[in-house]
Amino acid sequence: MTEISNNSILFIGLANEYCQTLESCANYEKNEFVDKLLKLLPRIYIAISDFNETEIDDSVIIDSYLDEIYYDSVRRKLETLIGEDDTILEVFESDMKFSDTPIAVSISEYLADIFQYLYDFLHAAKDATSDQINECMSFCKDNFKVVWGQTLCNVLRALHHIKYEYN
Repeated sequence: MTEISNNSILFIGLANEYCQTLESCANYEKNEFVDKLLKLLPRIYIAISDFNETEIDDSVIIDSYLDEIYYDSVRRKLETLIGEDDTILEVFESDMKFSDTPIAVSISEYLADIFQYLYDFLHAAKDATSDQINECMSFCKDNFKVVWGQTLCNVLRALHHIKYEYN
């Protein structure tokens, strides 16, 4: 049995903080929420990026624990909080290079998408052994590289714009 690395423990804590923040977003003012995410998202990015590549097992799959109703409730609360700033133009969409029409995306949907990956990760890791946690980290890192890492960067850019464009 392998030990859980300090970086994995850090990532679990950050993932938990992110999920709790989004679940309780209705308790925040918009500026306070944006500030919190601007501090939290880069730390999540660094923690998952620093996960040791040699530990990755490509055969691991995490079940989906988040149902569509809960996902939508989180997304709607985010959409309400972010308000008129929720829609942004996507610049890293692969179809964008073939289109003259800008592609609009939603900050709340981006945040909810990241929430889904981290929520599923936390539920899979909750009662897992240290070996299983490392496997969950591997799966999460693989998805980070392919899907939600770019989403995190895109939403960070949008949140930066909200904070500094209007202040």
